[in-house]
Amino acid sequence: MAAEISEQPAAWQRLLSEGTDAIRQAAARIAEYQPRFVLFVARGTSDHAALYGKYLVEIQHALPAGLVSPSTMTIYGSAPDLRDVLFIAVSQSGGSPDLVQSVEVARRQGALTVALTNNPASPLAAAAEIHVDILAGPERAVAATKSYTAQLLALYLLLDYARGGDGADTDRLPALGTRVLESGAGLAAAAERYRFAQRLITSARGYSYPTAREAALKLMETSYLSAQAFSGADLLHGPLATVDPRFRCWRSCRKARAARRCGRCSPGSRNCAPMCSASARPMRCPTWRAGSCCRPVCPNRFRRCWKSFRCNSSRCTWRSPAAAIRTGRAG
Repeated sequence: MAAEISEQPAAWQRLLSEGTDAIRQAAARIAEYQPRFVLFVARGTSDHAALYGKYLVEIQHALPAGLVSPSTMTIYGSAPDLRDVLFIAVSQSGGSPDLVQSVEVARRQGALTVALTNNPASPLAAAAEIHVDILAGPERAVAATKSYTAQLLALYLLLDYARGGDGADTDRLPALGTRVLESGAGLAAAAERYRFAQRLITSARGYSYPTAREAALKLMETSYLSAQAFSGADLLHGPLATVDPRFRCWRSCRKARAARRCGRCSPGSRNCAPMCSASARPMRCPTWRAGSCCRPVCPNRFRRCWKSFRCNSSRCTWRSPAAAIRTGRAG
């Protein structure tokens, strides 16, 4: 897993060097189609990438967007009218039967279907009208890492090109990612603070929120603790009552001033660790004008990786036996 985390900048560079022509062609199809609505379908880590795509659509395209529950089509037999709808399936493996079936239904119901995967020979790629290869390379760890950030970058490029953009400043990402990874020397000490944590909240807003959800998932998956993600706004509407001085909180913020209002923890708690300069233990990241395609991801991954190493002597020995979970009739 640590090796694949370190491969992220190379994966981004490969996508920028070898994948942009195909992404531009896909974006041209989308622009010509002129969708009135955009739907995403995904599972697990890819669901968080899809949530990032939803933010991009709603903010940059000013179109309504949503995340589909695959079981509405695969179990309950729903066949909605999807004419003039862009239907984007996001999957690392491209092998989940429920995603394949959802795309097949969406295509029959009139949607323009796009599959974004790390496997161009996958059933999902074959089911969709358009396929976008994220070019992340083989991913052997059960916990997805480089494929997630490659999905973020591919979605950003696809949706930016579709609105006439040029992917401004994305060529800087590999170098910025390398700087973030090289800044991880102090993370072992930072992770020691969370070695015996049993409950943890991750919090963020906007473009950073999907990665807060991804961080919580990975903490559950690799460190076996109870972690939950909240929007910084939603955290204040009820969940904050569960936070006490024994709780651990991670906050991911684009700007230092946002940390002061992004998911405040209980008064007097010293267990909050914002991923920004307003914290007593900040983890600063290089900035990128487009906002949060990949910036908050690497620190979360390294901190989680070190916590996993400290908590589990076997390090990356997973309880889950399968890297690709195939969700079919299970809902």
